[in-house]
Amino acid sequence: MRSRSATMTAAAGLVLATLLAGQADAAEKRCGWVQNPTPGNFWLDDREGSWTILTQGDRAEPEGIDALPDLSAGEFVETNGHYGYACACMSVETNRTEMRITRINSVQQLPVAKCRNDRTLPRAGD
Repeated sequence: MRSRSATMTAAAGLVLATLLAGQADAAEKRCGWVQNPTPGNFWLDDREGSWTILTQGDRAEPEGIDALPDLSAGEFVETNGHYGYACACMSVETNRTEMRITRINSVQQLPVAKCRNDRTLPRAGD
């Protein structure tokens, strides 16, 4: 009897752990302004708020940071020398409590007009 109870408890724990792990690893598609105002500082402003990607001197960078392309190679608005902002959609994992992007899976840069015409987004630079 104990053996069956222990097996059922272990199985339930495994199912719960699998479900929770799946939630933590779920990629989200977020679209908006990718801001790079100064060296080593990046964030994404979308309809839900401002998501930190990386800040200069940060203790950790998000996994997959290399997936973030050179945004100045596409449509890019310079606001401070070679720094500025672009419009993009990103497949990411986040820490919603800290409003932080913890993993970047992919980035697709879009025309700046796409974000400018999206009324759900804040104005770039705000």
